[in-house]
Order: sequence, then structure tokens, then C-alpha cells
Amino acid sequence: MILSVVKALKIMELFSPVEPRLPLREISQRLNMPKSTTHNLLNTLVAAGYIEKADSDHYALGTAIIGLTQNVRVNVELRDRAAPLLRQLADSCHESVYLTVRDGCHVLYIYAIESSQRLVARTAVGERAEMHCTSVGKAALAFLPPEEVDRMYQDAALTRHTPNTITDLDRLKQALALTRACGYAVDNQEHEAHTYCVGAPVFDERGGVLGACSVSGSDEEIVGLRLESIAASVAQTAQEISRHMGYIPPRVTLGRAAAR
Repeated sequence: MILSVVKALKIMELFSPVEPRLPLREISQRLNMPKSTTHNLLNTLVAAGYIEKADSDHYALGTAIIGLTQNVRVNVELRDRAAPLLRQLADSCHESVYLTVRDGCHVLYIYAIESSQRLVARTAVGERAEMHCTSVGKAALAFLPPEEVDRMYQDAALTRHTPNTITDLDRLKQALALTRACGYAVDNQEHEAHTYCVGAPVFDERGGVLGACSVSGSDEEIVGLRLESIAASVAQTAQEISRHMGYIPPRVTLGRAAAR
């Protein structure tokens, strides 16, 4: 653990509705930290917007906290509304099912139904994965504005995880164009060997990308003979989740992914 980060978090935890403002001296005493250290941490948090100066000596929580709490609320709401639909998807496909949200150039797994067939007995919830090599990531990327995708990857290398990982930006853009045409994305052992996934995007009420859901497993036929039926199920589930989040989707025609 990084001690300075822990100390900064403990500072923010001191504030409450009962004590919305605290002086430097009080913060220092309660956390048993030197005033100089406390002052430096507070200055850093003030610069980041998580703490603000209430007056010459008192501090309070800053407005940047609001953005974090809003993200948490949306993620919890998304997870709760999606859960029964994802359980139906898992029952019909008999594979692992995942729900993710975007986290910068990564996806964050917020809900999972793990199949008994999964090779590694652990849950993916709380894990992050790069977007360019996962079906959920590519499904989300495909429906972001092209200029945003360019900004995300202009200085970032596309990490190779397996021999199948797309590491060229032009090839990735071709894959994203195919995803937009098909309505779903495929991960053919691009993130992990012997793992095959089909993902579709989830939208908010304004049509912005919230995240994506997917079916994943070790059966190669997920991206082979079973692709058409699984893709239809995943896309339908993603649309239903989007509706539950207030989105009214256009009519989508699924096509077969010609290149993976």
C-alpha cells in the first residue's frame, strides 16, 4: 500500500454532515500526523478538487467528490437493472456472462455470472482490462466518437497479450467499423488464450456509451458455429439493459463478423 494515498483517503473520511468543516490542527491531531505533512496532503487534495478551503484555516470536501459519487450511483444502478437480464442470458448460453463500464482506456467489470466451465475459479468483478483486446472493450470503443478514440490511442501502445491481439491502430479501427456494422464485437483469444467472447454495447438515455455486456467461455464455437445465436442474444440483452437505463435504440440488424 502507498502510505501517502492512505493518509489522503483518511483525511477525506474525517468530514461528515456533522463536521463538514475542519481546521488543519484538528485534522493533524485526529490522524496523528505532523502539521506539515497534513498541510502538504491537503494542498494536493485542494489542487485536485477533492478538498477545498472553507476559510483561512478550515477545509471541506471539494466538488470533485460529486463526480465520483455520481459514477458510483450510475454503476450500481446499471448493475442492479442489468442483473436479471444477464442471468437470463447466462441460462440460455450456459457460459460466463459479464457487465463492464468504461474506465479510461480500460473496462471495469462490475457484474459477473461465472460458468462452472471456467478454467480459473475466480470472479472477474473489480478487475480491469484494456479495451482494444476485449469484446466488451471493442464494443464500447466502436460507438465512441472517432476523434475520442484517436485521442485515447495517439500516444498509447496497443499491448500484445496473445498472438491474436490487435496491436495496430488501423487494424483496430477496421475491427471497430465491423463492430458498428454488426452490432457486436468478438474476442478470438485476443486477451487470454483459450478464451472466446462476444460483446455488445450498453447505452445511457442520451445514447452515450455506458459500457458493454458479453458472453465468454473456452468453447471455440462461441466465435464459430454458435456465433450467430450468441451474438443475437448478447445484442438483445444489451439493448434491453440500455432500455432499462432510459435509451430508446434504433432498429439494429445483426451481421456476421467477417474478420476477427
